[in-house]
Amino acid sequence: MNLLLTAVVALAAFTPLAAATRVLVTVVESRTYQPVAGLQAPDFDVQDGGSPRHVEMAEFASLPVDVALLVDSSLAGHMVQPVAADMIAQLRDKEQMALISFDSSANLAQDFTSSRNALLEALASLKFGNDPRVLDALYATMDEAFRNATLRRVVLLLTSGLEGNSRVGERSVIQLARKNGVSIYPLYALGYERGLFESLARQTGGVPISIRNIGRETKSPAERVFEIVRGHYTLTLRGNLAVSDKLKIQLRRPGKYVISFLPLD
Repeated sequence: MNLLLTAVVALAAFTPLAAATRVLVTVVESRTYQPVAGLQAPDFDVQDGGSPRHVEMAEFASLPVDVALLVDSSLAGHMVQPVAADMIAQLRDKEQMALISFDSSANLAQDFTSSRNALLEALASLKFGNDPRVLDALYATMDEAFRNATLRRVVLLLTSGLEGNSRVGERSVIQLARKNGVSIYPLYALGYERGLFESLARQTGGVPISIRNIGRETKSPAERVFEIVRGHYTLTLRGNLAVSDKLKIQLRRPGKYVISFLPLD
């Protein structure tokens, strides 16, 4: 009997665990931008190309982040400069932020630091001009800025909402974001490129945020933005099949939500 028990234990030790795929998911209420916490695995309906994916586990966490603050310094960029200062003020202990300005190209104004003063000085030194190339700036930032990042990687894109003639396409930006594990959070003043911003955020685990609308919904827009950025779910899906571009995540509860995802496996 003891020999049989020993054999069973030994077999279990060499039996591989059930295959699973992890996805980072952000959920906020669409009108108020209030993060939705307290969800469990059965609350999520996940479909991939029309095929259901079983959610085995849903874990919520609010964690520190490494933020690349990408600030529009084009001719229309002055409208987002005050917002940038508010974002810098939200930096917490253990978190770091880099300040990158962009118009026709992206320029590093301040490398990753935990010093708010250094970031504010860099912000005050920005010069404004030329047309904004949002996609080019995003690609350059994600390709270079996060090489020494140790926390979750986030781009806060502060944009007037205008896009110039970028050489890089939307699909290339999304692919690089997923490859490098970066979530994009566009904060836009004007809604001309709203569809672009929604697509970039939805497919990278970010949230598109109208600066005007979030200002109406909360007295502390920057605080709310960082509440959104730090909070996310990790969904564990049954099976090791990588998720596709056709992944669709909904909640099995009434209400309107912004739901985005970033594959982790």
